[in-house]
Formats: sequence, C-alpha cells, structure tokens
Amino acid sequence: MKYSDEEIEKYFRQLDRSEFLDDQKELAAFDRPLPIGHGQTISQPTLVLNMTLKLDLRKDDKVLEIGTGSGFQTALLSNFSHSVYTVERIRALYDSAKKRLSDLGYSNVYYHYGDGHAGWADNAPYDKIMVTAAAREIPETLIRQLAPGGKMVIPVGDFNMQELKLVEKDKDGVISESVIEYVMFVEFRKDVE
Repeated sequence: MKYSDEEIEKYFRQLDRSEFLDDQKELAAFDRPLPIGHGQTISQPTLVLNMTLKLDLRKDDKVLEIGTGSGFQTALLSNFSHSVYTVERIRALYDSAKKRLSDLGYSNVYYHYGDGHAGWADNAPYDKIMVTAAAREIPETLIRQLAPGGKMVIPVGDFNMQELKLVEKDKDGVISESVIEYVMFVEFRKDVE
C-alpha cells in the first residue's frame, strides 16, 4: 500500500522540528536550513517533505538513508516505511541522532557509523534510498543497492549548486534519472569524523 501525499503531509505538519535541534530551537518553525554542528545542516522543512514525497513510500519499504544528521528526515521516513537503515559519517551526530530517535520511540531504525558512499551492503537491496548530501556523481554502490522497481532521491553537483535527482530502477534494472529541482546541500564526503 502506497501512502498518500496527504497522509505524509499530515504527519509532517505535526512533527516538531525543534526536537531535532540542540541550538536555535526558536527558529525551528521557519522554512530554512539551520546549523546542527560539525558543518552540517538540517534542511528546510518544505524540502524534507518534497524529497520524502518523491520516494512514493509504502508500508513494507526497506529504506536506506545516507546522512542521518539530526534525525529529522529519518523520523519521517521511519513513520512511513517498514524499516530505515541510516548511515552517518560524523560520530557526534550519529550518537545524538540515535539517542534522540530512540527517545522519541522510533523503533524501526537501524544505525551505521561510516562512509555513506559504501551504502550498507549487508542489508541491501533497498526499495528506496534517500541521500541528504550532494555527490559529484551518483555512487555506483548505491545504484547497485537499489532494488528493481526502487527509487532514490539524491542531490548531484558541485558545492555551489546541485540538481536534486530522482533515480529510478525499473524491474529489469534499467536506470532513469529526472531533475526535481535545484538545491544546495552540504558535500557528500567519504571521510568519517
């Protein structure tokens, strides 16, 4: 069963963004990105919602998220999928998001500290993949870990401007790409901190 946009939007509207911020909680209601430390940001709410809607989530989906960050996007994915496997390269963000999401009752999220370029092969394939950092090109490892019939949302481009792409793999494994919009995300990096 595919969730309707209305179901996702209703849940999203009641999701308190301030619970995913350590600082600047008073700015949580504004539709703009905010710093979460370590040179990373929590994206503006409208973008988080739009990216989520593009995945066409179903209740039995297994989702791979690259870039746990504060856990805000993770919480939304968790509520509309069977399971979320989330990868974070910054130890402090990994630790705080894991505690935060656990404290908020999200029990279908699995956490991995490491390089998101590698995905999480142990649990592949994934029905949906959400990438929350800008890659210069789409990592082949993530394409391989996307199940036939699956969808991936990923920002692609340089540091100044990126295309937010919807990548789809058909039942025969053929890949197609389309541009959703132009965005600015932090760089998708291989190093871990």
